[in-house]
Amino acid sequence: MRPAPPDGRLDRKLQAAHGTIAGVDEAGRGALAGPVTVAAVVLDPSSPIAGLDDSKRLSPARRRALAALVRDRALAFSVVHRDAAEIDRVNILEATRAAMIDAVNALHRTPRLVVSDAVALPGLGMPVRAEVRADGRYLCVAAASILAKVARDEIMVGLAREFPDYGWAANKGYPTPAHLAALSRIGPCRLHRRSFAPVRVLA
Repeated sequence: MRPAPPDGRLDRKLQAAHGTIAGVDEAGRGALAGPVTVAAVVLDPSSPIAGLDDSKRLSPARRRALAALVRDRALAFSVVHRDAAEIDRVNILEATRAAMIDAVNALHRTPRLVVSDAVALPGLGMPVRAEVRADGRYLCVAAASILAKVARDEIMVGLAREFPDYGWAANKGYPTPAHLAALSRIGPCRLHRRSFAPVRVLA
């Protein structure tokens, strides 16, 4: 059974206890190529956005429409990227963590509490609530997941024009059969994450 989308009750509970809250989430953590992208969002309680949910549960068209609404109505948002070279240098978890910290610090409205989708942020210097599947439970994290996914998808579609053989316009760098077949046939390019096993064995 499909989980119900977030209804805002958890957001309101945290707002009542802490004040301004921000949600932070990533896209592209499991991809073999391209950046990991993180968004942080402070929603405006007086300007609700209907339909916010975990980006993975939404169609591409719905994600794009909601991303536009988030950018228009949020009190603050930011989007940060970490490229494949940094992911290979520090590992995907640490690259994601650093991007999340930078995304929160880039907000022009400082939150009193940050809700993260499962990633602890000990270097942030403010309270953080890291919860598994927070993007399907909190509106602010759902909004961040949508912004991150839409921003990263746009990057991968653009990169697909430069590197057409890997099918990134369709697979966005994830390990689909078509992407893996292209990797086996022509090998990785400079945008592949060489520390990831499917790429490492071919590099």
